[in-house]
Formats: sequence, structure tokens, C-alpha cells
Amino acid sequence: MPVVVVANPKGGVGKSTLATNIAGYYASQGHAVMLGDADRQQSSRLWLELRPPAARPIATWNIGSELIARPPNGTTHAVIDTPAGLHGWRFKDVLKIADKVIVPLQPSVFDIFATKPFLDELAEYRHADRLQVGIIGMRVDARTIAAEQLHGFVDKLGLPVLGYLRHTQNYIHLAAHGLSLFDVAPGRVGRDLAQWEGICAWLDA
Repeated sequence: MPVVVVANPKGGVGKSTLATNIAGYYASQGHAVMLGDADRQQSSRLWLELRPPAARPIATWNIGSELIARPPNGTTHAVIDTPAGLHGWRFKDVLKIADKVIVPLQPSVFDIFATKPFLDELAEYRHADRLQVGIIGMRVDARTIAAEQLHGFVDKLGLPVLGYLRHTQNYIHLAAHGLSLFDVAPGRVGRDLAQWEGICAWLDA
């Protein structure tokens, strides 16, 4: 059972947006999905509460402030939204059950250097435990110089850039109704779904 952790110790980088849409993608494939929220703000949990009954089901995975256990039986796919400032034993606890870690990263020099120590630590775990780690550029156009700089930075770490997600109101509007890109007609969000193709392929690999 794959457990996908969305993590970056810096706040405001789009962790909950990614976590909810990954859960929405897995649900659209017919999987039994659980979405856990280890963040005090509980944004992903709120998203689940807003999710309409007619949408594909995504179960709540109650994660306390202490040890994180593996998801219960019956779950085939799990996603964990993590808090800003994730470090120390809490960070190691999350990684113990993770199969894949996705790090959302904005292309500003401040975001890049604030996240570098975390990426360095992830790289060590990746080599030791075969953990799969991928980066997603958030709120960035892949054709810009900023995207090139981000890609160059990540390449030095030996980590793949899974994709770039543009800054769009679609994520905001859908989140307000407990929905993901994968819950609505593709024609409404076609440009955004195209940006998820590489990400989804990596999630399924």
C-alpha cells in the first residue's frame, strides 16, 4: 500500500493543495483512499468535511500529535499532509511509514534556500531506505527563468522535478467545495490536468 507524504518545513507553499488533489486522484482511480492531516491548521481535514456526498469517497485518517501508525486495514492508498516546521523525531516518524515524499517548492530564492536543509536530509533517507522523493514547482510557469533556476537547483540534489503547477483560481474554487481537479469535468480544468500527467505517472510507478 503506497503512503504518500507531502512535506516542506516552510509554510504557505501549497502542501494542502497537493495532498487533497493527490487524494482526489487516487479516489478517481477507484482506490480506497485515506487522507491524514498532521498539521495543526487541519486544512485537509476541513477539505474533507466540505466534500460533497456525491463525490468519490476519501476517508479521514485521524493523526494525533504523537506516534503516527500505519493506516488501518482496508485502505489501499494513503496521503499525509504535514505541518510547517516538520523536523526531528516527528519528521523521522513520518518517514518510517512513507513510500513516497513530495516536496512542493516555490521558485523564489528564499523558498529554495529555506528548504535546502530539509531536502539534504531527505536525500540521505532516500539513499538509505529507497524512499522515493520528488519535487513539484508551485505557482510557476515551466517556461520561465524562475523554473529553470528551480530545476537547476534540484538537479544538483539528484531529485526529480515531477512537474510545475501554475498559479490558478481553479484550486481555490474547488477546495472551497471539498473537490479536486479529478472530481470535475476534464474540460473545465484541462490545462491544469495536463500539468498533473507526469505527477500522476510518478505516483502510479
